[in-house]
Amino acid sequence: MVSRTLIAGGCVMRPGGEWPVGWLLIEDGCIARMGEGAAPDIPGVERIDAWGHYVLPGFIDVHVHGAVGCDTMDGSPESLVKMARFYAQHGTTAFLPTTWTESREKIMAALEAVSEVMNRPTGGAAILGAHMEGPYISEEKRGAQDIRHVRRAGREEALAFLDTGIVRLIALAPEYPENHWLIEEASRRGIVVSVAHTQAGPEDIARAVELGLRQATHTFNAMIGLHHRRPGTVGAVLAEDAIMCELIADGIHVHPLVMKLIVRAKGLDRVILITDAVNPTGLPDGDYKLEDRSIVVKDGRVLLPDGTLAGSTLTMDEGLRQIMRAASLPLAEVWPLTSLNAARQFGLDDHKGMLAEGYDADIVLLDEDYHVRLTMVGGEIVHQA
Repeated sequence: MVSRTLIAGGCVMRPGGEWPVGWLLIEDGCIARMGEGAAPDIPGVERIDAWGHYVLPGFIDVHVHGAVGCDTMDGSPESLVKMARFYAQHGTTAFLPTTWTESREKIMAALEAVSEVMNRPTGGAAILGAHMEGPYISEEKRGAQDIRHVRRAGREEALAFLDTGIVRLIALAPEYPENHWLIEEASRRGIVVSVAHTQAGPEDIARAVELGLRQATHTFNAMIGLHHRRPGTVGAVLAEDAIMCELIADGIHVHPLVMKLIVRAKGLDRVILITDAVNPTGLPDGDYKLEDRSIVVKDGRVLLPDGTLAGSTLTMDEGLRQIMRAASLPLAEVWPLTSLNAARQFGLDDHKGMLAEGYDADIVLLDEDYHVRLTMVGGEIVHQA
């Protein structure tokens, strides 16, 4: 028997605007019908009253490492499930579990765990594939990545990672000629390549774009900043139309004024909000471990002992609230940064990233203060406040 759910009465976010009052009929995990105004009388459906709420596509987080004490690098399906359920509490309906710079064995174990969980329900956000952040990065701009495992892209190792078939995004430093072949090969396979932890200048970025580079990892962080006579990595990725820019919108990694500037520079269709959240996310402030290294979490900051930022404790709903405040823009203009832009970047926008007939019923309801009240993944309610 086909399950049918009617979401009625909410303010529905749509590409190009909003319906102040609208409705969606969910059948068998997809949006079967939708419309503006009062909902029709449809017998035999489960009805969700969305009056006073915003209805928008579920968030897609393409750069997130962990939460609630769990991490992608655990190499554990159970950890991934716990992460998925936590993210759903904050409106995320799909994500890319993200690895970091480690040994070949640990990265492969993490990818294998992602592969195991990817094609089954999690009871929370769906797993779309894996994001490899590193290990082919710059030692000087490694940030919190472990220098002991930084290396160039050896063909045999990197092809083994790609041959798992689940890598959707790979982040690397494009200034090294040894990494150029990987940009081409990943792009040929339909994998998005991102510039990350890098000292690349404008010429390096231009060359990498020719090879297939299409994204910038946590823009402004772990790259050469913008100077009016030395554009650096930041100036190059802001000026290059082919590049989508990730943004950690926590007000810590990037100042709110600069968050406003990146939206103005790239446009609302070229910025992807991410969290870069790590394993203490959702836990109290205190001392934690990141693999064998100590970190301190306090007031939203995650720090190594030397003061280096080591990821975030951000959630996607808080990122949405932060970017709305920083850019002084309404939800109707900002919501694509949390879903549609990522869906387009990863070739998912024929079934995810917007509310439209025939699309997956990945839906989040926000209250008037933009806090998550309900999350639906594939037509199933996975979180309800």
